[in-house]
Amino acid sequence: MALIDQLNDDLKAAMKAKDTVTRDTLRMVLTLTKNQRIELGRELEDADVMACLQRSVKTRRDSIEQYEKAGRDELAAIEKGEIAVLDRYLPKLLSEDETRALVSAKIAELGLTQKRELGQLMKAVLGEHQGTVDGKLVSRLAGEQLA
Repeated sequence: MALIDQLNDDLKAAMKAKDTVTRDTLRMVLTLTKNQRIELGRELEDADVMACLQRSVKTRRDSIEQYEKAGRDELAAIEKGEIAVLDRYLPKLLSEDETRALVSAKIAELGLTQKRELGQLMKAVLGEHQGTVDGKLVSRLAGEQLA
């Protein structure tokens, strides 16, 4: 089953169950995918839908950070609930230790030694492990190791 079909089926189930958080979150994601399909001028593949989901999670994490700075914990809680819904469809991210080992291995493989080579490392790691590693974490760990 295609990811877009699964999202649509889960939306219907959420509507029947009167699960407003899931319903609203899935409606938003489906709207993003529809806009993406129009923009690209073709039907979306699962990778395209996955990219929409990842962008949605990233947007919500940024919102949580802003809400918490402003002392709006109730709005941050809503965003966290939406992230929990979106996480059902995303692959599990590697832990910090797993990511650290991955970054170290890639540094050794590419023979990198200087901090100015960070871009090359980021491109290699994120290209091979798209969707399974957090870019900010990879950047931080790479910066520490390429000091």
